[in-house]
Amino acid sequence: MKVFDGKRILITGGTGSLGRVLVRRLLNGREGVPSKVIIFSRDEAKQHFMRLEYYSKLAATDDIIYRSFLEKLEFRIGDVRDFHSVAGVLHAIDIVFNAAALKQVPTCEYFPFETVRTNISGPENIIRAIQEHNLPVETVVGISTDKACKPVNTMGMTKALQERVLIQANMRCPNTRFVCVRYGNVLCSRGSVIPLFQDQVRNGGPVTLTTPEMTRFLLSLDDAVDTIFAAVKGGLPGDTFIPRVPSARVSDIATALIGSRKIETKITGIRPGEKVHEILVSDEESYRTVEHGNYYVIRPMLPELAYGENGPRCLLKEYSSADTVMPLHEVERMLQNHGLMVENMAAEPVEVLR
Repeated sequence: MKVFDGKRILITGGTGSLGRVLVRRLLNGREGVPSKVIIFSRDEAKQHFMRLEYYSKLAATDDIIYRSFLEKLEFRIGDVRDFHSVAGVLHAIDIVFNAAALKQVPTCEYFPFETVRTNISGPENIIRAIQEHNLPVETVVGISTDKACKPVNTMGMTKALQERVLIQANMRCPNTRFVCVRYGNVLCSRGSVIPLFQDQVRNGGPVTLTTPEMTRFLLSLDDAVDTIFAAVKGGLPGDTFIPRVPSARVSDIATALIGSRKIETKITGIRPGEKVHEILVSDEESYRTVEHGNYYVIRPMLPELAYGENGPRCLLKEYSSADTVMPLHEVERMLQNHGLMVENMAAEPVEVLR
């Protein structure tokens, strides 16, 4: 029996970039055939268009909405910030993927308490509902970010606390397994730098760089989903799964997308709350980090959740995006392999301006 066979699965924030790929992967049945996949989010427009896409319809009909409750993929309007909304949707759920988040770094800096409400209170509502209603949820997976490691911005701080809240929840709800995944920049996810650069190239520039030295971990949406599935299949209570992925200079990403076009690059300075380099595992966490196939796994620090020896230390220092930077030709190949190069643009091969 495969891991998702017969499971009822809830995805909070399921209309986002990750949620859409997660749904596709769940419905293809390769890891098992779920009995139900529920998309839970507050944006009716995104749900509407995702529903139309799922049913391959060009226009809406009432029948689409009525039928959705009978189909394997179901859409529910709700908000992780609202306890009663969360408690209502969690009944009869086996696995929860918490992808609901405020994640745009500058926006979170200007609206920090709104970020707290979504990124911390949201997961707390899931835990509280399971605890107070004694719900038989088997597994909850928290989706975190490299910005949670030694955080310097509101988004990272709230995600770091989300990890701690979810990991400690294994003590509050001992019949439910809570695990986390933490990864870096997802290629072409909504609001990421690559779509911005693509638009700037299509419009003839300039392409804006914050600083030439900046590096970021890069992985595809499918790599992100692979990490989530690995945590479900192999994670113990309190584990945090980290993919072992390459990193790139953001300036090399821009150079690869510009290619031979005559487009200027402009240095704008670091935005509020940005780091030059990101970290997926800190020095302090490296002592609790073990290898698990293609992943690092950070064991929980709480002694109540410890289970035997962690084994030999697999990292001798922090795991930073500055350590595994791809050369330009590998960045170009990665973008090409994922279909992200800007194509069919009228421009003569000339020297790129700096």
